[in-house]
Amino acid sequence: MTSHADPPGWDATKLSTNVAHPARVYDYLLGGKDNFAADRALAEEMKRRVPGLPKMILANRAWMRHATRFLVGEAGIRQILDIGTGLPTTPNLHDVAQELAPVTRVLYVDNDPLVLVHARALLVGAPEGRVEYLDADVRDVGKILNSPELANMFDLTRPIAVMAASVLMLLPDEADPWAIVRTLRDWMPQGSYLAISHPTADFDPNAMADVVSITRSAGVTFVPRKFDEISRTFGDWDMIDPGLVPVLDWRPTKPVTNSDAAYYWAGVARKPNR
Repeated sequence: MTSHADPPGWDATKLSTNVAHPARVYDYLLGGKDNFAADRALAEEMKRRVPGLPKMILANRAWMRHATRFLVGEAGIRQILDIGTGLPTTPNLHDVAQELAPVTRVLYVDNDPLVLVHARALLVGAPEGRVEYLDADVRDVGKILNSPELANMFDLTRPIAVMAASVLMLLPDEADPWAIVRTLRDWMPQGSYLAISHPTADFDPNAMADVVSITRSAGVTFVPRKFDEISRTFGDWDMIDPGLVPVLDWRPTKPVTNSDAAYYWAGVARKPNR
């Protein structure tokens, strides 16, 4: 994803190492090595304001795995569109999906050139299924839905899952993320699923206000949203139990002692047959 406040000379098709990029900042916070000085500087400043940030991001990654297991294992989904992929981090979404059902097809979408290089080299799936990568920005949802990569990957007569893990935070309100997701929902066949996680200021408004300020100074858009704003992205779809909840409370594998320790809301919904 590109930042909304693009600095002079920014070109999303080129590798810009002197400007912080969300995918690479995220990689650094996860302990990865595919990042640059600008990414590390912004990440460290964010950690100074929110010391628990790395654990929160790990919680979000864990939710992605839990949601994928539900989608493939319980819901029987075999086609997944992952928007805002980020740099490969083991296990990746397709690793989880194809462990349960090797025939699962996964199309990753991101637009950072470094992500593109790593994705094409590392995102190799089970031979029974398929894993592909599309270089596109979520703000150009028409490009994604009309791409030959998507057309060649998915059977639109069967349900599809769209994963949007911590990506809508990169869209300012003016970009109308609700309309973007509505376009995705309208396109998806009946019985499809939408999985969304999103940072929020609901749990610690002051800390998140600080993060918004420092990311804006670095030329990166970061928009934490309230519960009602995130709930709107699901439209009238049927929420899967336990609903839209703190990310740590979405089907945890062990007891949770402090649900508010990770500043994310997360949920999965199903497109109704009506």
